[in-house]
Amino acid sequence: MPSRKLKSAVSRLEAVPSAGTAADLKSTGGAGRIWRAFGYSWRGVAAAWRFEAAFRQEVGLGVVLILIAILWAPDRWQGLLLVASVLQVWLVELINSAIETLADAVSPDMHPLLGRAKDMGSAAVMVSLSLTAAAWLVVFWP
Repeated sequence: MPSRKLKSAVSRLEAVPSAGTAADLKSTGGAGRIWRAFGYSWRGVAAAWRFEAAFRQEVGLGVVLILIAILWAPDRWQGLLLVASVLQVWLVELINSAIETLADAVSPDMHPLLGRAKDMGSAAVMVSLSLTAAAWLVVFWP
C-alpha cells in the first residue's frame, strides 16, 4: 500500500500539465526565440522581486551603490568594477532563489540534501556579498 507521502507526490506530478516530448521542448532559432527568452528573463526578475525579500533588499541597496559608483568612482575602470560587483550579487541571488524555489517544488518536507542545496546557495550569496565589500573597500579605502 503506497504511503501518504508517495500519494501526495504523485498527485502533485499529475497536477502538472504535460510539457510534451523532448523534441517539443527544443528551442527554435531566430528573433522570435530571442524575444521569448527576453520575456522569460523578465518574468524571472519579476518573480524574484515579488517573492524574494532578500532580492528586493539587495536591489534597493544596489541601486544606491550603483549611483555612488557612477558619481564618485575615481576612474571608469574602478566604476565598472563597483557596478559589476553589485550586479554579480543580484545574479547570485537570482540563482540562489531559483535553487530554493526548485527545492521547495520538489518537496515541501525537510530533506537533508535539499537543505544542503539551499545552504550552498546561501553560501554563494555570502561569498558574493563579501567580494562586493572587498571591491568597494579597495576602491575607496584611503
